[in-house]
Amino acid sequence: MAVIGRLFVVAFGFLMACFVAGIIVVGAVLYPEISDFGGQIDQSAIDIVLGFGFIFISGFALLPALIVVLITEAFFIRSVLAYAVGGAIVGAACYLGLIPFDPDTMQFHGIVRRHMEIMTGAGIVAGLVYWLIAGRTAGAWREPTRPLRPPPPLPSQSPKA
Repeated sequence: MAVIGRLFVVAFGFLMACFVAGIIVVGAVLYPEISDFGGQIDQSAIDIVLGFGFIFISGFALLPALIVVLITEAFFIRSVLAYAVGGAIVGAACYLGLIPFDPDTMQFHGIVRRHMEIMTGAGIVAGLVYWLIAGRTAGAWREPTRPLRPPPPLPSQSPKA
């Protein structure tokens, strides 16, 4: 029963982490364009871009983030640093998954440093958000429930039943 509850907590933590990462990525990528417009952008367009950013981040980050979650749950890892590093790795993996890789030279072609920094930073923040929601209690579902304490003894003058 505790595992089912934990799955809901993990799913909610992942969705909130993806939402925050999507906001960071969209905001950081659009910042130069927003500053050129003087801040006059249609709000409905921003809502659509944020929605697509959330879908994009959650779709690409699912498998790498699931690996990090499984490792931390299996080994009771609850350190905030572990989630920040795991988020950075997931963010970098999501970006590098979109870049062409040449197996002959073992190099990625077309890496934009700013985009790599944005995705890695968004991954770090997403890892911290996940830690706040679900990571602080990683592996708690495996701990046995505490036995109930016995009731206190009856006073000496009480009638016996």
